[in-house]
Amino acid sequence: MRNSDLFYSKIILFGEYGIIFNSRALSIPYTYFHGELSFQNQYKYTNIEFLKKSKKHLSTYVEYLQKLDCCADFLDMELLQADLKNGLYFESSIPQGYGLGSSGALVAALYAKYAHNPIIPSLKMELKDILTLKSIFSQMESYFHGKSSGIDPLISYIQFPMLFRSKEDISTVRIPRNRKANGDAIFLLNTKQLGRTEPLVHYFLEKYKEDEFKHKVNDELIPLTNRCVDTLVEGKHEEFFESLAALSGFQLNNLNPMIPYAFQGYWEKGLKTADYYLKLCGSGGGGFLLGFTRNYDKVKAFFDAENQEIITVYRG
Repeated sequence: MRNSDLFYSKIILFGEYGIIFNSRALSIPYTYFHGELSFQNQYKYTNIEFLKKSKKHLSTYVEYLQKLDCCADFLDMELLQADLKNGLYFESSIPQGYGLGSSGALVAALYAKYAHNPIIPSLKMELKDILTLKSIFSQMESYFHGKSSGIDPLISYIQFPMLFRSKEDISTVRIPRNRKANGDAIFLLNTKQLGRTEPLVHYFLEKYKEDEFKHKVNDELIPLTNRCVDTLVEGKHEEFFESLAALSGFQLNNLNPMIPYAFQGYWEKGLKTADYYLKLCGSGGGGFLLGFTRNYDKVKAFFDAENQEIITVYRG
């Protein structure tokens, strides 16, 4: 059974655009940000304006779920409606528009609490259960993105790193630590701008209709993404950083509209110095950028001096 009623944010380490065309992808739950279902009462000390907005938002979302014929098959809509009347809301620290799966955590929380016979998450889940959850979550999350892969709620619900070899080949995975290098780290760089997923995905798909861009995606982006995933999961750290540098360069040169202009100089500096490498975190356009380094203390000091906020995801 679940150890907690908290539902974590997610970070797609690799595969944010390539997965559309069946590249590999690797995603992890990120516990720094999280959300939980709660009830308004006199003993609840929280941001009352946030609480009101959450209740209103949740009520509108439940109306949407009721219109989906499938939801009644796996959710207790009667109990959910009753709880809404009793002050149900979603308390969350996950920033919206930052590529961290704020809607995915809500979907996962609702499924965990109101599913008739919830599939229990574990490190060794069967593929059929993973695909069933992914299908359910895809339908539930469609409200937020128009069309959803179901990946964000899947990560938030299962709460283990997940490897996507293809759309139909998904498993939990352990990512080996590099115990010989205590400077290795993954971090988030806060652009302090909101990102919007739909227009950027639309831009990417429109560009893919151009032959030159299509070849770059198929012949460069997807193989680079696959190499990053494979070398990280296999613990081949030298090869991983080589592949990562190439992927960072590809994104700067070919996915430039997804990178906030004010941060392109930092991106270029990382490539030039090899002190760190930046890549998109989610669809881009704002939110967080994802960074990797082999010398965290140096990089942290640099961004502190630049008055730029970085948040640690992992340290070796």
